[in-house]
Amino acid sequence: MIETILLDVDETLLRRGRYWDGWADWLQVPRHTVSALVGAVVAQGRAADDALRLINPDMDVASAARAREAAGRGEYLDERDLYPDVRPALGALRERGVRIIVAGAASVRCAELLRGLDLPVNLVADTAEWGVAKPKGEFFERALALAGTPAATTLYVGDHPGDDVFPAKAAGLRVAHLRRGPWGHLWADDPDVVAAADWQIDSLMQLGALVGD
Repeated sequence: MIETILLDVDETLLRRGRYWDGWADWLQVPRHTVSALVGAVVAQGRAADDALRLINPDMDVASAARAREAAGRGEYLDERDLYPDVRPALGALRERGVRIIVAGAASVRCAELLRGLDLPVNLVADTAEWGVAKPKGEFFERALALAGTPAATTLYVGDHPGDDVFPAKAAGLRVAHLRRGPWGHLWADDPDVVAAADWQIDSLMQLGALVGD
């Protein structure tokens, strides 16, 4: 039985196309250039922000983000950025008494914006606020401590093998690999991912069927 569900953010709850479009506009390059480079660097096992450094090798991403904020062109998100299954799926799980925690590797600003959306969750946490990032084991230890439930009854849901599936499994959690977004689709049939994940799902609506397993 699953008592707590821990959720990744990017491409699990949020469609991040507009986020990267904002960076493309700021850097004055075509949007598809940023999108393609993000895909390329992540497929190589690198951080997504490395795509921005390929465009501007001297770029300090944190400083650039602050400059965007100061110019009124900082990170933003609203209801349009949520995948359409987020509210109905999480709302149904809450009604069944499942504890739901958003614990993803986004930014402090993203966590603030997510809280502003008033999602049907118990808590929105963030690695930037903790000072530890996925895939470090400490991240999953912190997330599990927040859950307050045994690892065997705690489910981590995410799309990325290296950031979500493998380290969550190594921490003893049960794992659902979400087949959506570029990374979810890219590695959907990878034998190691298939072997590590307890489940593979295409929608958060499928979580309801897993809670009683």
